[in-house]
Amino acid sequence: MKPATMDQPLEFRNTTESGLNLDTVHERILHFMRLDPAATYKFIIGTDCQVHPGHTKFITGVVIQRMGRGAWACYRQYVVPRAMYSIKEKLSMETALSEEIAMFFDESKRQDMENVILPHLYQGATFDMFIHIDAGDDADKNRTAKFVQEMVRRVESVGMVPVIKPDCYVASAYANRFSKKPVRLHYEERDRMDGSL
Repeated sequence: MKPATMDQPLEFRNTTESGLNLDTVHERILHFMRLDPAATYKFIIGTDCQVHPGHTKFITGVVIQRMGRGAWACYRQYVVPRAMYSIKEKLSMETALSEEIAMFFDESKRQDMENVILPHLYQGATFDMFIHIDAGDDADKNRTAKFVQEMVRRVESVGMVPVIKPDCYVASAYANRFSKKPVRLHYEERDRMDGSL
């Protein structure tokens, strides 16, 4: 399922900035990495959603983690103007929103990030890319278990490493923190999002 994002901006924010586009996010990531190019880095994308009365709120987190020494992160909000109750539909949409951001970070942008650490490989510098899927394969604990392999294959198809519960902290902790608060939708916004005007 590919989200129709033309009706909602690809705009990111964090605690200090808002209105960031993907090019600016990429620049912030490169700047953060250049501050310590000999470090171990994980670039992670993950999406979480919460169902609220009349809408479902999706938050996609983008995180560059310097292992043991901090991180830079931002997130994007996407709202579906109805309550989504199907587990498969929600998980598929979460995965699609993460994939959409991953596809922006194409070979050229990935190369930009790898080039920062390249001169420092012998000092232990590494760079890996992941999508955190908010699902687990333990059928006793996760209602998402029967859909996990499908989502894992989708993530692998965009050249990222899939990570599931209990290790998908960008989806289950970072994005989850921002998905819990409902969105106040005005009538015009609802109409614009569902394309009914």
